[in-house]
Amino acid sequence: MVSFSRINSGTRLASSAKAKARSGRIPVHRVRRSQAVAKSRTSVAQTDLSLADSDDFAYLIQIEIGGQDFRVLLDTGSSDLWVVSSDCTTVDCSGVPKYAKSPSLSLTDVPFHLTYLMGNVTGVLGSETVTVGEFQVSSQIFAMANATGGLGLAGTGDSGILGLAFPAEASIADTVGRTLLENLLSSFNDTSQKFFAFKLGRDQDDSSFTVGELDPTFANSTDDLTHTPVYAPHGSLYDYWKLPLHSLTINGTSFELSQSRVRGAPAPIAVLDTGTTLALGPTQDVARFWESVGGARQTDRGWEVPCNRAVVVGMVLGQGSSQKEYVLDPADISWREGSVDGSWCLGGVQGNDGVFAADWLLGDTFLRNVYVTHHAATDNKPPTIGLRGLTDPTAALAAFLKDRGTDISPPANVESHAPQSITLSAGDICGIATAGGFVAGVVFVVLLFTFMRLCRMRRRRS
Repeated sequence: MVSFSRINSGTRLASSAKAKARSGRIPVHRVRRSQAVAKSRTSVAQTDLSLADSDDFAYLIQIEIGGQDFRVLLDTGSSDLWVVSSDCTTVDCSGVPKYAKSPSLSLTDVPFHLTYLMGNVTGVLGSETVTVGEFQVSSQIFAMANATGGLGLAGTGDSGILGLAFPAEASIADTVGRTLLENLLSSFNDTSQKFFAFKLGRDQDDSSFTVGELDPTFANSTDDLTHTPVYAPHGSLYDYWKLPLHSLTINGTSFELSQSRVRGAPAPIAVLDTGTTLALGPTQDVARFWESVGGARQTDRGWEVPCNRAVVVGMVLGQGSSQKEYVLDPADISWREGSVDGSWCLGGVQGNDGVFAADWLLGDTFLRNVYVTHHAATDNKPPTIGLRGLTDPTAALAAFLKDRGTDISPPANVESHAPQSITLSAGDICGIATAGGFVAGVVFVVLLFTFMRLCRMRRRRS
């Protein structure tokens, strides 16, 4: 049995305490990752890109398992909770805090194995008391990694991953136990509190992660956000936090996108993913995008753009009355952290034809510009995503020009016509993934550049 309590005045309540509806703010730590880590994390996309000579950042929170503190990666692109255990002696898991069996641990003999394109995790399942902020969950199922390889955990000092996607994507079967997110949200009797929210910051101290309440720095009411039902094909389970992406805009001019590969989708489908650094989309659309922006070049690292190229890009997301444009800071399109020589910057939008059951993957270069809420389904309403744009295009452009210098390139010439693309049903996509595994589902992926943090390799279920 899972139960909840809230920590008050430094005293932890017994795990048998009655569940109470609580809310909480959990500090987020923005840390620079090493190149090794950037190449080795999970993703809802299949790619083989690595970020060389670039600064990449991870967003971590601190949790407590069995009275022991750990930093874990916040990941809306996966669903499981796992940390390395004291039995892990591989080089890959050295130098980070490890879970040691505590009296409150209930150990199982159920094995746990995740295979990443450039790494793996092996261990066993157990249930333990887990504390997140002011929430405490007893008998929470989690995985103890006895061996890891290729993940470079010491690069950020994190000991594992906290997945925040839907249960359908969990590697730990729901017959064994519910995800931590499910347990946290189920503690609220008031359905209006069954949500979590985040803002990914540009600096160390301006990120936010809350459960059951809004951060008043970014919104005072859920009415301040525009809400869209999470997209799932008819008859399919919810898997990721997805919504329609109708078009892009370049300096205010609409840029048409190719037809969605998911049959029946009203528009291309985008996944919001905190564990991905850039925005990733179909290669043909991305090529047309950079041709429209002008001045860009395609290299073995991917699309690059002059670091002073000033362009304001918007993404039109939502459906029906919720359809709205969200503007990106020009610094997220000309991504200086990805620059090798200071004159050419990595483009904040890169090509990827391997996004699973969707068309676009919107990572940190998009998410730094919005405040996002993720609402659980209720008896009469599907799960929803709330978005509020935070970037003022005029102010952002002025700051960019002041920082980067004058852009003397010709203005963008938007070519909005989109070619037709192959349409796949959700079943087709699942079939491809099952035939070769989610990691190896598409043998060749037309991608020139990515990294495991930038686009965490989607794990294959064993």
